[in-house]
Amino acid sequence: MTNPGQPAYGDSMETEPETMTAKWIAIDWGTTNRRAYAMTADGRVVDTFRDDRGILSVPPGGFPAALATLRERLGALPALAAGTVGAAQGWQNIPYVAAPASLADLAAALVPIEGEPIAIVPGVSFMADGRCDVMRGEEVQALGAVAAGLVPGDAVLCQPGTHNKWVELEQGRIARFTTAMTGEMFALLKSHSLLRDMLKGEAADDAAFREGVADAGDGRDLLSALFGVRASVLLGKRAAADGASYASGLLIGADIAARRAPSQPVHILADARLTALYQSAIALLGGQSHAIDSHAAFTAGMAQIRELAR
Repeated sequence: MTNPGQPAYGDSMETEPETMTAKWIAIDWGTTNRRAYAMTADGRVVDTFRDDRGILSVPPGGFPAALATLRERLGALPALAAGTVGAAQGWQNIPYVAAPASLADLAAALVPIEGEPIAIVPGVSFMADGRCDVMRGEEVQALGAVAAGLVPGDAVLCQPGTHNKWVELEQGRIARFTTAMTGEMFALLKSHSLLRDMLKGEAADDAAFREGVADAGDGRDLLSALFGVRASVLLGKRAAADGASYASGLLIGADIAARRAPSQPVHILADARLTALYQSAIALLGGQSHAIDSHAAFTAGMAQIRELAR
């Protein structure tokens, strides 16, 4: 039963003309962070809010209170959420939609949370040739990019992050995708590996980064090359300050070389820093790329899902 004063998810309460008045909240609720958008009825962004209240910071039974903080900030409005909030560690484990998947498929599989003014978008799964993969949240960005006219219906998308997603779109649907643990591997190496003293700096698009990309693109043994970061510093062949950029170049270069066909332009959805690194690496390996506004893609996808579910 919906709490008093809280409209159930999907209640429009729209008796006035379309204005810039917020009618609902779109939430990108991830593992460590969340970003929320106050949205008009026709899918325009009125306000945004970001904090570090990802699912790992929410105690057992704490999701209603965590949602309430967003609604206090953005308005007592119904919400639509995507991301790991729908994972087993999140608010409720929402079943995946199997690829190929469209926005209509996601809308048809929305799961309202009983007694709360929110519904959760399912993730997407992929199984073929003995390989399994899953995503939560990135599917909204990928399909939303098509809905917003930011990418064509047949396209290759790269969504860099802790777990980098490579998505192949066909006729506006997610046909297949691959997850690479590129960002997580770099973080683990920086924090918990033998190389940590050589990776103290921030990775940048500098000469060391480009050298790492080129070495990975030439097919250099990745595991051996990573240990070589330490050896080259100890033997005075590389400055320790260059270690992070070179190792990042190795990992990103290997990621791109394993998945990108030279003839395919890559559409990158990420923050500015990661987008710059991936664009530089793709260009060094002979490819083309286009930077896409990931926030515009996400809100367009959520708006379309909400409309299709009404």
